[in-house]
Amino acid sequence: MQGVEFIDYYPGVIGEVTCLHAVYYAENWGFDLSFEAQVGRELAEFMARLDPDRDFFLAARDQDGLVGAVAMDGTSEEGVRLRWFIVRPDQHGSGLGRRLLERALDFVRAAGHERVFLWTFEGLDAARKLYDQAGFTVAEEHLVEQWGDSIKEQKLVLELQAPRSD
Repeated sequence: MQGVEFIDYYPGVIGEVTCLHAVYYAENWGFDLSFEAQVGRELAEFMARLDPDRDFFLAARDQDGLVGAVAMDGTSEEGVRLRWFIVRPDQHGSGLGRRLLERALDFVRAAGHERVFLWTFEGLDAARKLYDQAGFTVAEEHLVEQWGDSIKEQKLVLELQAPRSD
């Protein structure tokens, strides 16, 4: 991870995060245009309304561009939603994913949020290992037809202790 810079925003980051997701999931899972369109639309909407007291976004870059990203969307009544967590394939196993997730969870705790959830799907084993190590548990799973494929969607939840008010 030498030469990796962590930054909350830079011009072009929305497109780069969308591209990284679109290419990775098309090549590895066969996802279609509807996936890319959803990622781009929802990420752009999130970035336009990002509230630094409630939400979190972090990108990681090296000399070749974006190498990873993660966001925490605090607008849901269910808790903070972990979104757009991705690491460029050549960085898998480098510890970058763990660092991004740790920074995001540090924000959530510091902001006083009590619950984190995310939607993922069966088969993303490296990410799932990170989620399990962080304490997430499966709350729901079901088969869905979306993005041009059939997947077993999973909702993972992490319950955090409420901050103490001594």
